[in-house]
Amino acid sequence: MTYVFTFLILFLFWIILSGMFDSFHLSLGIISCSIVTVMSRDLFFRHKASLRNIKQFIMFARYVPWLLYQILLANIHVAYLVLHPKTLIEPQMIIFKSVLKSDIARVFLANSITLTPGTITLDITDEGEFIVHALSRKTADDLTAGDMEKRIARIFMED
Repeated sequence: MTYVFTFLILFLFWIILSGMFDSFHLSLGIISCSIVTVMSRDLFFRHKASLRNIKQFIMFARYVPWLLYQILLANIHVAYLVLHPKTLIEPQMIIFKSVLKSDIARVFLANSITLTPGTITLDITDEGEFIVHALSRKTADDLTAGDMEKRIARIFMED
């Protein structure tokens, strides 16, 4: 069952990114997604399909629009910083300890931070400390508030 779910997720992603609906491109998608599914069948689901997997998928589906909204807000904030007549940029390095336990959850958080303009994850230590470069005090404060981390903890059921 995990093969089927993994294939469907990959194939849906293929269709969205390619935007091509002719038989040639769809058959390439089927072949590519089948190969990737066989090679990495536990990419999305480490265990057999269960209610937990469905709940994780729903939490992830709710997280993506929130993340896109945060990216939009951060873009507006960075544009404001750049275009403002006074220099409001206060670059700083922040270090915070994450409550996330699994490596995949930590990487997910690091990628979410880096996707958000104005912040870049520089390192994640073995102890779960994140070293992040923030462009301004506001971006640093937003990050240390922990909202993003809490949402990711819910996805990976670490809350």
